[in-house]
Amino acid sequence: MFKGQPKGLYALSLANTGERFGYYTMLAIFTLFLQAKFGYTEAVTTQIYGIFLAAVYFMPFFGGILADKFGFGKMVSLGIFVMFGGYALLSIPTGTGFAGQALMFGALALIACGTGLFKGNLQVLVGNLYDDPAYAAKRDNAFSIFYMAINIGAMFAPGMAKRITNHFLAQDGLTYNGQIPALAHQYMELGDKMPAEPLAKLQELATAAGGNAADLGAFSQHYVEKLSEAYNMGFGVACVSLVISYLIYVAFRKTFKHADVTAKQQAAAGASAQAELTPAQTKSRITALMLVFAVVIFFWMAFHQNGSTMTFFARDYTTPEATGITRMGFNIFNLVLVIVGVYAAFGFFQSEKGRGKIVSAGLFAAVVGALFYQWTQTPDPMSILPSDFQQFNPFYVVALTPFSVAIFSALARKGKEPSAPRKIGMGMIIAAFGFLILTVGSFGLMSPVEVKAAGASDMFVSQNWLISTYLVLTFAELLLSPMGISFVSKVAPPKYKGMMMGCWFAATAIGNYATSLIGYLWGSGMALWMVWGVLIVLCLLSALFIFSIMKKLENATA
Repeated sequence: MFKGQPKGLYALSLANTGERFGYYTMLAIFTLFLQAKFGYTEAVTTQIYGIFLAAVYFMPFFGGILADKFGFGKMVSLGIFVMFGGYALLSIPTGTGFAGQALMFGALALIACGTGLFKGNLQVLVGNLYDDPAYAAKRDNAFSIFYMAINIGAMFAPGMAKRITNHFLAQDGLTYNGQIPALAHQYMELGDKMPAEPLAKLQELATAAGGNAADLGAFSQHYVEKLSEAYNMGFGVACVSLVISYLIYVAFRKTFKHADVTAKQQAAAGASAQAELTPAQTKSRITALMLVFAVVIFFWMAFHQNGSTMTFFARDYTTPEATGITRMGFNIFNLVLVIVGVYAAFGFFQSEKGRGKIVSAGLFAAVVGALFYQWTQTPDPMSILPSDFQQFNPFYVVALTPFSVAIFSALARKGKEPSAPRKIGMGMIIAAFGFLILTVGSFGLMSPVEVKAAGASDMFVSQNWLISTYLVLTFAELLLSPMGISFVSKVAPPKYKGMMMGCWFAATAIGNYATSLIGYLWGSGMALWMVWGVLIVLCLLSALFIFSIMKKLENATA
C-alpha cells in the first residue's frame, strides 16, 4: 500500500490533513452554532448549510480554470490565505443582528472561495505525480492513501470541537445540553406565554446545566451567548491548522515541484507527458465524466446528511450517555488505538522479514493491553455531544482503507478488479443499505415537528443505530470518493485537468445543496422513518442509472 509511492504524495497528503482538520472542526459544530446563536429553524439551518457546502465544492470549478491558466501551486497557496481570513472572521464573537449575520456570511464566502482555490488543485498535483509511467499503476492506491490522510484530520476534529465547547462553557459554570438552545430561543421570543410542557422542560434543563431556573430570561440569553462564544473559539482552531498546513506545503515543495505543471507549460517547454487526444476522444471522455458526475450528486446529497439531519437525530433522538462497549468509541484515543492495531496486524502479515513480524506482533499486543486499560478507566456512563458522532466516519475510513486496498489489489492481480464506474454503482447500493439501518431505528419515534412541540422526544434510542449507519456509509464512500477522484485524474483530457477536477467538486456541490431538501422534509411533519426512506430510493435509482450506462462509460475510458 505505502511501498514505492513518491515522496510528494506524503507531503501533499499531510498538507491536506491539517486543512481538513480545521474545516471539519468547524463543520462539526456549524449547524449547532447557527441554531444556538441565531435561533434558526432546522429548515433555515439546513438551507444555509446546503448553500455553504455547495459553494465550498462548486468553487473548485473556477479554481481549476484559474489553475489551468496560472498554475496549480500558486492557486493552492492563495487558497490557504483566503481561507485563513474566513476562519479568522468566523471566530470573532458578534451580536445576532444584521452586522453579526453579515460578518458570518462574509466569512463563509471567503472559506468557500479559498477552498475552491486549494482543494481541487492540490488533488491535481497528486494526480500529476502518477502521470510518470513508473508510478502509473499505483494511482488508485495513492488516492486511497490521500483520502485516508484527509480523514485523519476529520477524525480528530469533532473531539477538538467537543473539548473547546465544554472548556469554555465550564468557565461560566455551565454544561452542554443540546436541547437548551432551541428552548432558550423559544422562551426569549414568547416569555411566559411559552407552552407549559416546553417551559417545564427548560426549567429542568436550566438547573441541570448549572443555570438559574428562577430567571429563565437571563439564563436563556446567557446560555446562548456563552455557547455561541465557545463555538467561535472552535472555529479559531481552523486558523492554527491552516498555518501548519502551509508550513508543510512550503517546507516539502521540492518533493512535488515537478508535478506543478500545466498542459500549457509543458507545451511551452517543448515536452508532452501524454499523447494528444483527438477531438472525438476528448468529447467521449468528457461525456463519460459528466455522466459519472450526475450520479455522485445523489450520493453526496445522502452522505452529507451527517452534518445536518443526522446531527439533529443524534441531538434529539439518541441517548445522551453512552455505556458498555459503545462508550469506548466516543474516546478518540481509543479509536486511535484500534487504528494502530489494524495497521499492526496488516504489518504482521505483509512483513517479508521476521523482525518486521515481531515488531508488528509486539505493537498489536501493546494495543490490546492499552485498550483493556482504557476499558477500566473510561467513565461508564459517558456523556456525549451530538458532534461526537461525526468522528466515526473518518475513523472507519482510516481503519478500513487497508482492507479496501488489499481486496482490490488482490482482484487486480487476478484481472477481476471492478472499473471505477462499477465501484461507484456498488457504492450507491451500499449507501441505500446504510439509510435502511437508520430507517429501522426510527420506527416508533416522534416526528421532528412533534419533538419541537413537546420540547423533547418521548423516547431515545441507542447510539449504535447511528454508529452502524456511519459504518455502512463509509463502505460506500470508500467505493465512490477516492476511486472517483482517481478516475477523474486518469480520464480527464490533459488540457482540462483543472476544470474536470473542478467539475467533480461542482457535482459534489449540487449534492451538498440538495441536502437542504431533506432538511425541509425534516420539518414538514413527515414521519421520521420516511425521511430516511426518501434517501434510500434516491440511492437505488442512481445505482440503476449508472449500471444502465456502464458499457458506455467503460468503452469511453478504456
